[in-house]
Amino acid sequence: MRANYKLQRLYLDTELAEGALAPLGKEQAHYLLTVLRFGDGAEVLVFNGRDGEFSATLRPQGKKSASLEISVRTREQPEQSRLDFLFAPLKVGRLEYLVQKATEMGVRRITPVFTDHTQLHKVNAGRLEANIIEAAEQCGNLAIPELAEAVKFDSLIADWDPARRIIFCNESQAGNNPAKALESIKERDLALLVGPEGGFSEREREVLTALPFVTSIPLGPRILRADTAAVAALTAVQMTIGDW
Repeated sequence: MRANYKLQRLYLDTELAEGALAPLGKEQAHYLLTVLRFGDGAEVLVFNGRDGEFSATLRPQGKKSASLEISVRTREQPEQSRLDFLFAPLKVGRLEYLVQKATEMGVRRITPVFTDHTQLHKVNAGRLEANIIEAAEQCGNLAIPELAEAVKFDSLIADWDPARRIIFCNESQAGNNPAKALESIKERDLALLVGPEGGFSEREREVLTALPFVTSIPLGPRILRADTAAVAALTAVQMTIGDW
């Protein structure tokens, strides 16, 4: 069942069950009561990334606080995605865009990876997590991707479980169509690795192409910005071997 976009959706970091009363945090109460001007009895949808989606009724407690009275479950929690997203951090505005799009595309885990050509060497995890939640609220997703701790490229490869295949966006790959390479993949637990502005270094490409658990794919005849390449690659993977 698809999301009901007629109702406001809220992520709540608490257990959800029919009949429960869920207190709202100060920011969420302010948003519903002051920004949206919702009153007593207003209906919203809530989810926590684990228990599915529920309808809920707003119960104000004064002008600045409120709770939600949880009623019926409107959607069951879907099966967890088996696609992880590994990416080199970009400049802040494009970084947030990239995290939002990865959330919308249904990835399970998001991991920033510092490569040889990465220009940004620090990420604001709190801000990225806020972008993940906002994207899930707006697009109707019930799953909240885990934001993993940022890791250096060499550490990522050294600690990687070879049973999980990495799909590597290689700007030097011959050909234009990734479908043939993707269709040959039999594993279900996958990770997509996208490089930074300027692409992967020659050293990194040599490391990746030598590994038996890495599949290299092209992304068409045109040069794409890193954020565009990520969205294009996520689309290709989800349509070919993902959950679309």
